[in-house]
Amino acid sequence: MNAPAPVSAAILAVVVRGTRLLLIRRANPPDQGLWGFPGGRIERGETLFQAAERELREETGFATRAQGVLTAFDVLDRTPEGCLRFHYVIAVIRCVDTGQTEIRADDDALATGWFTLDQIRAAPERMSPGLLELGTLALSDRGIAPWPVPGGAPRSLIPAQDHAS
Repeated sequence: MNAPAPVSAAILAVVVRGTRLLLIRRANPPDQGLWGFPGGRIERGETLFQAAERELREETGFATRAQGVLTAFDVLDRTPEGCLRFHYVIAVIRCVDTGQTEIRADDDALATGWFTLDQIRAAPERMSPGLLELGTLALSDRGIAPWPVPGGAPRSLIPAQDHAS
């Protein structure tokens, strides 16, 4: 009997510029060909923030600093018979807009672009599931939880403007 696959961890990196969100068109499954936030697996020994900064740089060339966690969610994929194929826990990380204008599609991205919520709402068939909801959250006044802080006390929260990775 095969052991069940472990739960995997991944991130989505969110950059907001005014009312626009930085998106990539995915080259690979899941969501191949759809627009979504840059992201991918967290590598062993890497923090959530390091993974967000790395994935954003690899997929868009955008240099940034992670600010904090917007939210997290599960992705469970099952066979038609109900057997679990994979389980991901995905943390959505807000990243600083450094004002960088030179952005390019690379690695797992076919294209990059800045999108408003109206543009996302107008073409749901071209967008990753949940993108509208995550984009709405990213543009809301709710804010982030700037924790965990690499090298910081594991149970203390600090204001986002005081965080430096």
